[in-house]
Amino acid sequence: MLVSATEMLKKAKAGHYAVGQFNINNLEWTKSILLTAKELRSPVILGVSEGAGKYMGGYHVVVGMVNGMLKDLDIDVPVALHLDHGSFEGCYKCIEAGFSSIMFDGSHYPIDENVQKTTELVKAAHGRGLSLEAEVGSIGGEEDGVVGMGECADPKECKAIADLGVDFLAAGIGNIHGKYPANWKGLSFETLDAVQQLTGDLPLVLHGGTGIPADMIKKAISLGVAKINVNTECQLSFADATRKYIEAGKDLEGKGFDPRKLLAPGAEAIKATVREKMELFGSVGKADE
Repeated sequence: MLVSATEMLKKAKAGHYAVGQFNINNLEWTKSILLTAKELRSPVILGVSEGAGKYMGGYHVVVGMVNGMLKDLDIDVPVALHLDHGSFEGCYKCIEAGFSSIMFDGSHYPIDENVQKTTELVKAAHGRGLSLEAEVGSIGGEEDGVVGMGECADPKECKAIADLGVDFLAAGIGNIHGKYPANWKGLSFETLDAVQQLTGDLPLVLHGGTGIPADMIKKAISLGVAKINVNTECQLSFADATRKYIEAGKDLEGKGFDPRKLLAPGAEAIKATVREKMELFGSVGKADE
């Protein structure tokens, strides 16, 4: 059964580890992530962008697929199904479809409008038992048409949003979606520390987890980050494994063109990436605590 992400992230922050949000793009992605979480006894958050939700056929399709896998694969660790970078309208659609968690990305609005819309969504989400993530500042790069320049969040604005009763908060600290450029300046731990000082026990979220060095990940966790988002790294590992399979001519051998065989190396590569991240984040074994 899907659960809200609230309790798993409260435990993570108190226990000084982070729960991974791994974005799903199709059945293979979802199955690989869930089976790895079960094997490693780790709580997990399945992230769905609005673009990925549309690609997979709609939010009801996604909910049906995930719920079916939880039952048929006997997934017995905490799993949240979370809308990633949701619009105001998209959040309501996911509440109705049966998601267990939503993110409202109001970072591109003036702070007063972000507060207004977040306030309304907190009430709607909590009324249905869902957790809600909000965002202040911007994450660099592009996500479903929302382009951010990577501006660091204003800690006082973070407190204003935190005081609305959100369950966890994404604050821009110089992080970027996609691959990090060679001239990236790194995370602003000064900003992160200032945000934590003002938001107290509220779990913080680090978007753009692909490519951030391990020492920065660990320091971010020590400063209150309890949720780390990974998408691009799974895409890269899936693409690399699939490319090698095709370049080796495996798709021309026997029934190597069968999609179950063609996609298998990529699915295994996703498992390896998720395992690596769960071990780095410190969530292995935490589902049973």
